Amino acid sequence: MEEFDLIVIGSGPGGYVCAIRAAQLGLKVCCVEKRKTLGGTCLNIGCIPSKSLLHASQIYSDTKSYADIGINIDNVKLDLSKMMSSKDESVKGLTDGIQFLFKKNKITHIQGFGKITGKNEVTILNDEANQIINGKNIVIATGSEVSVPDDVIIDEKDILSSTGALSLDKVPDKLVVIGAGYIGLEMGSVWSRLGSKVTVIEYADKIVPNMDNEISDQFQKILIKQGIDFKLSTAFKKINKKNDKLYVAIETQQGQASEISCDKVLISIGRKPYTFGLNLEKVGVKTDEKGFIITKNNFQTSVENIFAIGDCKLGPMLAHKASEEGTALAEIIVGQAGHVNFDTIPSVVYTSPEVASVGKTEEELKSANISYKVGKFPFTANAKAKIMHQTGGFVKILSDATSDKVLGVHMIGADVGNMIAELALAMEFGASSEDIARTCHAHPTLTESIKEAALNVEKRAIHI
Repeated sequence: MEEFDLIVIGSGPGGYVCAIRAAQLGLKVCCVEKRKTLGGTCLNIGCIPSKSLLHASQIYSDTKSYADIGINIDNVKLDLSKMMSSKDESVKGLTDGIQFLFKKNKITHIQGFGKITGKNEVTILNDEANQIINGKNIVIATGSEVSVPDDVIIDEKDILSSTGALSLDKVPDKLVVIGAGYIGLEMGSVWSRLGSKVTVIEYADKIVPNMDNEISDQFQKILIKQGIDFKLSTAFKKINKKNDKLYVAIETQQGQASEISCDKVLISIGRKPYTFGLNLEKVGVKTDEKGFIITKNNFQTSVENIFAIGDCKLGPMLAHKASEEGTALAEIIVGQAGHVNFDTIPSVVYTSPEVASVGKTEEELKSANISYKVGKFPFTANAKAKIMHQTGGFVKILSDATSDKVLGVHMIGADVGNMIAELALAMEFGASSEDIARTCHAHPTLTESIKEAALNVEKRAIHI
């Protein structure tokens, strides 16, 4: 029986990063992955393929407006098969890259389903003979899976999860998206740009319910202008299939029932922790009522040498959050002071325009009775946004009313997914809005809007 210092179950952004960092720190590491390729949901059927299609579909959509800036392109045609091939090439390149990093760091990779069969034991189930390995420490990094409404069967042909929506061979004439969260809006945007009539059903009274209200309102208005329809405060009931058409039954909160016909339905109501078959109960690893593995601050479960990171434990279901946890845990295991600041984890919606945030929303600050100041600046007054013809959106900075410490930042606009890093860094160092306002930003750049929003916390913005 082979023995390791650390066994990591799952090779997603949490698992593979944890494995690599542990190997860098001198541990003998094994990573067990049920897929044939490394990278987990993110690289194989999540973040990376979706961003590939978002990028390609945006280029296709942009060609319609090129004539406005003097670039005339005739007879632009969509080759969906080629677009999908490009996506697959990107995925393969990145998953192969992790395989290379594992070899470089001398990490043992075993393909199969890892089942915890003892405090220090993992049994690997695969097509060949089952294999048992021992580890001083075990990390559960199994991620999450799609949540599905009762009585709905996802066939990835007509009724889709995000996985099926990434691999359609034809643009549907009509697509209904159940759920107005990040994934639903991103995939809805892809197919809307490529020609689908997209309708989004959301039970809450706003899109992306946890988002800052002001940003959410602006976001919805922009998406409506792009041709996406929304039915908010509306419950999904069931899907009927008649004569090769799907009929989605819905009901408003006032009790008004109706039906929407479409070609495809995307189920995007969220994700749940993937812990099926891990044998957690028998080895004493406790979970909460929703199935999330319960952990202490050091990621330790109810079993002292078994840890959990990423989507299978509570917290934002974000790839970069899982990676930060993986790094921190590897350092904790060898006795270092690994740490994750969960207040400075950014989140991004990769639509056009992008939406990005870090820290608290206004609603959260109000709920916590924290006094705050607000500084905003619109991209309509930003020179770079004007020359790019992408003036939709704004930057919003929230700072403590007494100390001026930045508590949250929310942006909607071109490339804000990259811009948010500056604010995450500022908040990590405990910056005030004045610190940001007094930092020189290059001209002309979109980031000048960050400086102006910081100035506007004290009503000192120059360009509005």
